[in-house]
Amino acid sequence: MAAPPRPKQLYQNIQALQGGKPEFGDLGLNDFHLVFRYPPQSKTDADPDLKKKVKEVWFAFHIVSQCSLRVMPPSSGIHSSIRIRFRDFRYVSFNFEDEKQARDAFDFMRARTCRLGSIDKLLAFSYSPPPNSPEYKINGWSLYDARAEFKRQGISEKLPDLGWRITTINKDYAFSPTYPAVLAVPSKISDNTLKYAANFRSRARIPTLSYLHPVNNCTITRSSQPFVGLRMKRNIQDERLVGACFSASMDSLDNPTAAILDSSPSSSHVDLSAESPDDVTSSERERMEDELIAGSNAYYDEKTGKRLIYGAQQHNLIVDARPAINSYAMQAIGMGSENMDYYRFAKKVFLNIDNIHVMRSSLEQVISAIKDADVSPFPPSREILEKSKWLKHISGILDGSAIIARQVGIQHSHALIHCSDGWDRTSQLCALAELMLDPYYRTIDGFIVLVEKDWLSFGHMFQLRSAHLSHESWFTVDNDALAGSTVKPGENDGRGDAIENALASAKRFWTKNVSSEKDTTSSEADEAAAVDEVKQSSAAAAETQATRLKDVSPVFHQFLDATYQLLRQHPTRFEFNERFLRRLLYHVYSCQYGTFLCNNERQRHEANLAERTRSVWAYFLSRRAEFTNDQYDPVIDDHTKGRERLVFPRLGEVRWWHQVFNRTDEEMNGALNASAATAERVAAYQASSQPSSGLSEPPNVRNDGTLSQSEPVSRSSASPASSPLPPSLPISKSVLTGVESAHAALTPEARSPPSLNRSSSTSEVPGALAALQDKIAGLSLGKGVFGAVPSMIAGGQSSDSRYSGEAVVTGQEMRSMD
Repeated sequence: MAAPPRPKQLYQNIQALQGGKPEFGDLGLNDFHLVFRYPPQSKTDADPDLKKKVKEVWFAFHIVSQCSLRVMPPSSGIHSSIRIRFRDFRYVSFNFEDEKQARDAFDFMRARTCRLGSIDKLLAFSYSPPPNSPEYKINGWSLYDARAEFKRQGISEKLPDLGWRITTINKDYAFSPTYPAVLAVPSKISDNTLKYAANFRSRARIPTLSYLHPVNNCTITRSSQPFVGLRMKRNIQDERLVGACFSASMDSLDNPTAAILDSSPSSSHVDLSAESPDDVTSSERERMEDELIAGSNAYYDEKTGKRLIYGAQQHNLIVDARPAINSYAMQAIGMGSENMDYYRFAKKVFLNIDNIHVMRSSLEQVISAIKDADVSPFPPSREILEKSKWLKHISGILDGSAIIARQVGIQHSHALIHCSDGWDRTSQLCALAELMLDPYYRTIDGFIVLVEKDWLSFGHMFQLRSAHLSHESWFTVDNDALAGSTVKPGENDGRGDAIENALASAKRFWTKNVSSEKDTTSSEADEAAAVDEVKQSSAAAAETQATRLKDVSPVFHQFLDATYQLLRQHPTRFEFNERFLRRLLYHVYSCQYGTFLCNNERQRHEANLAERTRSVWAYFLSRRAEFTNDQYDPVIDDHTKGRERLVFPRLGEVRWWHQVFNRTDEEMNGALNASAATAERVAAYQASSQPSSGLSEPPNVRNDGTLSQSEPVSRSSASPASSPLPPSLPISKSVLTGVESAHAALTPEARSPPSLNRSSSTSEVPGALAALQDKIAGLSLGKGVFGAVPSMIAGGQSSDSRYSGEAVVTGQEMRSMD
């Protein structure tokens, strides 16, 4: 095995801090990695026995998310330092005795991250596993074949016609540059019709097949938003294409679509309140799922032997992942959502999933809660974690995906999914719904196919969303008074502005509702315009490659987090383990492999990545044993609980993915689990109490899991049918009530839409006052150099227990501490 490359710069006897624990060692820098070796060579030379204990921790430069240089004058007696936050949520500080060394190391890292200028200079184009190693022998680029996957689903020229065909209309990526070369479309729709329909969809991302259910032939199709505009324009070819997608399986059985069209209601939106998880009990769900695959007689008439068609029972859905108001606002710039007067064979539902800017802000707040992990062993701020609404967003994505999965798997209906351009929220929903429906995607090989199909080939913009070329603003030099800089007269160090900032924030809160429609239009238009500069050119990867912060968003991270929730709740139904998901997230950012480079299939093809880089799938498959779930049970039996084909999320059990944040379960979920357990006891108490017994109300539950005898229990939060309360939300804001559920959201039949311009003198006043109060109460004036830390350690957790271990790197195997 070849020796690791010698560092280009070496700094000896450097102190590293992680989790408040200091460690002395030697810091080496090469073109792609920061390598910390401890104990330092000065100690191993003096004590040969220490050489057996030497460890190396490798940090890839490409996963640096924030690097801060703090220079201290020699007279201060305090060492200069470099604090680094990595994209995998590790935090490390390096203290230098020599100020010049700190500056040199900082400049070296900055030059090799945010100043590369081209993806050709990333690690993936230089990395190669050791020759003859298991990883070297695997060609990960050959694992996914679109035609083979469609054949697995039953679509092939050599198989009976299921109403779908493979088209080569996009073989040269000229039809839709962000779509894959191989597309599946309804058999009765010609390529000429597709060309006319493309004019009605953003970036020509027409409705096309993602998944065909093997039992009932119902489908999940995906697209981008239509060009409806304020004049509510229509396109006959698009209407024919969507109608064909919803009737393709019936056409293959010689069943006319007219019966379906006539029987479909004319409403524009669907009211799914009757199917809400709140209203459908677990036993009812199990019964419906049992009926799905109870036997072949469920799909054939016992007298005639003919297959039963569920046209009368179907209520096919057009699923718009966005909040309805965002969709309406997009009409002002010529886009929007389908006018359901022209799609009377379906209903529409809005899932209220926020856009990339909201998700980015949410993750930034989570980062704020754990930002002192290098210098402090204290747990994260639970208050900030709650305010981030991260788990609310994860629950909303899972809820929407479950709606789609039930429509296809239980209601025997079709679903067309889109958001704005159809490569962010649409990919999340398609992939998660298919993960719930198909056990194949819950295997290691199947999950690889799922990511390749619904994320990579359908054009999720990994390079833009993941910021592979970093950004100059991520490298900062701190000019803090406590760091030795001088605060001149008339200036301040920023701490005195806290109250002014809080008041300004409150003022913005008062005017937020008045300008909500305008803000929504701007936000969604920003998202649409964010990729305008990335319209594919003829040269491979020749378009603007510089990172734009407004394009960065943890969309794929949220998908992996939602997958983790399913894995955690159904541990025997997944072949891969939690570490598989965590390492996959790491390699999205590491740029060690070419799999996630570029923004779509066309760019990867033109950049010739398959020949110039290695695939990340070779890394995972060569270490299959490390990523295999010991609890996995591959047997599928819908008559045995725990072995069903379908899996669905339990929204009340959504928890923080603590491993990915390098924290313990107790640190992230401890108090929240206690609250849920207490809520269960209260529910059990209430269930056992008779209303006429005269017993007093059971004690209420505070947010910290303790009981309060002075307040009555809310029946909405402590009823026997309620789920345990989800984490990070107070007792009155459970996920099931905190998320504006898609089941009943914005359905004109159920209620009239709220006013978009409400006066600040109405019901918003208490909320505004509370917001202002929270702002002022939450101020931390006079914070220390690295910010304030909590005053108590929950449970006395040792700082060593938060990390899952350190990977010692030998040869060219580039691993991070995991």
